[in-house]
Amino acid sequence: MTTAHFYPIGTPGQPWGDAERAQWRAAQQRQRSYHDDVVAALERLGERFEVVQYGQLDYAPDHYPLFAVVNQDWDATLPTALVTGGVHGYETSGVHGALQFLDENAEAYAGRINLIVAPCVSPWGYERIQRWNPDAIDPNRSFRGGGLIEEARALMQWVVTRGDTLLVHLDLHETTDSDLHEFDPARCARDGKVLVPDIIPDGFYVIGNSEDPQPAFQRALIAAVEKVTHIAPADANGELIGMPLQSKGVVWGESRSIGACAGFTDARFATTTEVYPDSPRTTPQECNDAQVAAVCAGLDFALAQR
Repeated sequence: MTTAHFYPIGTPGQPWGDAERAQWRAAQQRQRSYHDDVVAALERLGERFEVVQYGQLDYAPDHYPLFAVVNQDWDATLPTALVTGGVHGYETSGVHGALQFLDENAEAYAGRINLIVAPCVSPWGYERIQRWNPDAIDPNRSFRGGGLIEEARALMQWVVTRGDTLLVHLDLHETTDSDLHEFDPARCARDGKVLVPDIIPDGFYVIGNSEDPQPAFQRALIAAVEKVTHIAPADANGELIGMPLQSKGVVWGESRSIGACAGFTDARFATTTEVYPDSPRTTPQECNDAQVAAVCAGLDFALAQR
């Protein structure tokens, strides 16, 4: 794993101002296409699902329509599940895992549960393989107070306006080596704090909401995913990313109070999934498959509890 380093923007110990944020933003270059990778995939799904534009990001000169997919023949008497991906745009399998679930698995749940899938919440970050939005704000700390940035606000307001009662919310993420050598150093530089390097777990794990962790639900996801890819072991302190291990591959962390996407709904069964795409023991396709396995296991568990 890559060693953390001092971030080259800003002055150590001093939070960024407008000039530093502008310098950081200017350094972010488009590396892939949201339209080609996500919008085109949604267009292909349009005959099988309802594709809804729930908002738009306007970061001149770039403009990004925000899309969600819902099942046809919506049945208000059924429970509803929300799947979100790409809240952190650089976490690739969250986006492609959500799209793969739609293409290969979603129709099998017809007549049992309604589905809402927002596969790429942060398309600016997706294109630049970046954690933040253009203002150096973390979308996964912004799902509170009605939404602190447009990526969060648009989705939150649309979901609230729909008025669905959610049973399940699965938010699909990755933990990567770039967290250690790029994003954590950038965050500490931005906030004027000292970097304390963390250990990146090698494998899949989930973060349950500590306010209502639903441990049996979290364990069901791990049991399904370990048939697809390896589960992250605890570190020498019995922790994953600084949180105590509750059971194999399961930690509990704050969601609602910190503005994480997985905490903005009242879904009884909610979690944040995490895969490690930089492991020599996995592949990009295996990471996508792990995300899909987690989604299916979450839906199956929730349906069995009704």
